[in-house]
Amino acid sequence: MILELSHIYKDYPQGKLTVPVLKDVSLSVEEGDYIAIMGPSGSGKTTLMNVVGCLDVPTSGSYILAGKDIARQNDNQMAEIRNRYIGFVFQTFNLLPKLTAQDNVSLPLLYAGVSKRERRQKAAIALEKVGLADRMTFRPNQLSGGQCQRVAIARAIVGNPKILLADEPTGALDTKSGEQVMEIFQQLNDEGVTIVMITHEPDIARRAKKIYHIRDGILTGPVQ
Repeated sequence: MILELSHIYKDYPQGKLTVPVLKDVSLSVEEGDYIAIMGPSGSGKTTLMNVVGCLDVPTSGSYILAGKDIARQNDNQMAEIRNRYIGFVFQTFNLLPKLTAQDNVSLPLLYAGVSKRERRQKAAIALEKVGLADRMTFRPNQLSGGQCQRVAIARAIVGNPKILLADEPTGALDTKSGEQVMEIFQQLNDEGVTIVMITHEPDIARRAKKIYHIRDGILTGPVQ
């Protein structure tokens, strides 16, 4: 297993009350898996993604990622795990507007201490992989939404992560651009990248090998 969640609960304080968001969630993902998690707004799916991505910690339960017990890691170790094992793709791209596509893609390598020359080489390779070799010097405002999402995917994969976490990756895209993004995801999965994707679109979810559903903080599935 590349990641294993066991009996995860996540609560948030709200004044004097405690609001349960995740309730006894267990999820095992094998290396090379491609799973989709579907759920309505407020179902807990983004909180689950934050826990899986080591952006948040559960209130209780066990999370093992690549053999590491996440509960035993401090903040610096968590940051290192995110940078080494996980690539993130968000609905809103999260690109820095003043940087070129190449510089946006190279950012994770900067945080990892990679030399400037190697950063630029690896960023160029990643952009070529997503079909944007001719857009390396373009800034986000010079790119379409679909191209911005492909830059974001290149940024997510530039460090060769084991897991790609995608939160509504086609939510802000037109049908054609969404199709291009899903073709890239399929190619990455064929190459061995594990993908965990959140989506509310059934057609997008069906691209995955397994589909889970989350509602009121309770995860069910998979449907294969």
